[in-house]
Amino acid sequence: MNLPNKLTLLRVLLVPFVAAVLLFPRDIPHSWLIAGILFGIAAYTDRLDGKIARRDHLITDFGKFMDPLADKVLVVSILCCLIELGIAPSWCVIVIIAREFMVTSLRLVAGQKGTVIAANLWGKVKTVSQIIAIVVIMICEYLRQLSSYGYDLGVFSGSGFLDRVCPVIEYVFLLIATGLTIISGIIYLKQNWDAVKTAK
Repeated sequence: MNLPNKLTLLRVLLVPFVAAVLLFPRDIPHSWLIAGILFGIAAYTDRLDGKIARRDHLITDFGKFMDPLADKVLVVSILCCLIELGIAPSWCVIVIIAREFMVTSLRLVAGQKGTVIAANLWGKVKTVSQIIAIVVIMICEYLRQLSSYGYDLGVFSGSGFLDRVCPVIEYVFLLIATGLTIISGIIYLKQNWDAVKTAK
């Protein structure tokens, strides 16, 4: 197995560790910081594996299949954890998951006809927006966690500022990610509608 594929697998293997840190925070001091670092490493492997594969001509069928799957597993798993924690609205996550099922099904139908549907710019924008939303949430929650530990956060301390503002910031970034997810799904469907119409 080449290096890009190992990095892709690493992204998947990091998911349960991030989820465990998020879901069992009482046992882990500074859990949001640790979860953020692990998630950041996992997200960065997405950029790194593709860059290495293209540079060293190590593109494989396994990589083509596993790389987008690893992205979906990472993002959807963490978003589900955020639902469990009462941070992410379930409807946003449902829309994101539905879009992924739709695009995956579309690719399967096209693949049966010998057509390969490659990732486009909007798909990449969608993924980046989801990752940014998760990172912003982790930063906000870590600030709230530090406040609960009694740290002086300057202008962010006192008067419940973090408790009022952080949820709004988190919701806005999730809305942006969900909107871009919907847009990218519509564009995929429009660009590949012929594969749907001719499906038997």
